Amino acid sequence: MLIDGKQMHLQCTSKDIGRYVILPGDPGRCAAIAAFLDDARAVSSNREFNIWTGFLDGEMVSVCSTGIGGPSAAIALEELVECGADTFIRVGTCGGVDSSVRGGDVVVATASVRQEGTSREYLPLEYPAAASYPVVRALADACEALGYRTHVGVIQSKDSFYGEIRPQCMPIAAQLQEKWNAWTAAGVLASEMESAALFVAGACLHVRCGAVLNVLWNDESEAPAVPAGAAQRGIRAAVEAIRTLIREDNR
Repeated sequence: MLIDGKQMHLQCTSKDIGRYVILPGDPGRCAAIAAFLDDARAVSSNREFNIWTGFLDGEMVSVCSTGIGGPSAAIALEELVECGADTFIRVGTCGGVDSSVRGGDVVVATASVRQEGTSREYLPLEYPAAASYPVVRALADACEALGYRTHVGVIQSKDSFYGEIRPQCMPIAAQLQEKWNAWTAAGVLASEMESAALFVAGACLHVRCGAVLNVLWNDESEAPAVPAGAAQRGIRAAVEAIRTLIREDNR
């Protein structure tokens, strides 16, 4: 939706946005991600949306923060698609769920449990929140090449951070714990808050979406702690994955 020639929330135009977009949640990470691009410039900053654009291997690439949760992530995706972008990689943080996933690891999502509300405004729950295979493959290959301890598989997206961290304080504690037990039994790798909305909205908009997540700790067994350099792993993987996608698309 344009207001005075610019996207309503992102405050940008199609001239500002590349085909490929990296989507961190935190606006404060955008400048650090843009440092991996050539000739990067700040485009706009409005609400939770901070945008930078530069070049990678000659192709215009943008960075746009989404804030916390599905609603703002979907707004960002919608407006970026209106600006011509068609390939998106979420770079974020998560808590490990499966016992094999530890702080400092990296998770590449193939799909996400839709335990959130935004995706329900797009498609019925029977439709899966699945990442785009070319993006998944490019991310997994990048993580392997970079030597990261990586897990590839299904994650969970939710709307309530504290509903996960301290479910016993919620009136629906029994329901939350029952679902959590189901996710752990099914081998869900990690928990975060945006990917399901992006995957489902992306499917409706016919664009490619993926996610690479830095694991801060395991929700089942580790105390909260941010491993040194954790945020850089996902960023580097996303950058290398986009290089791969650029090469493949140019063929």
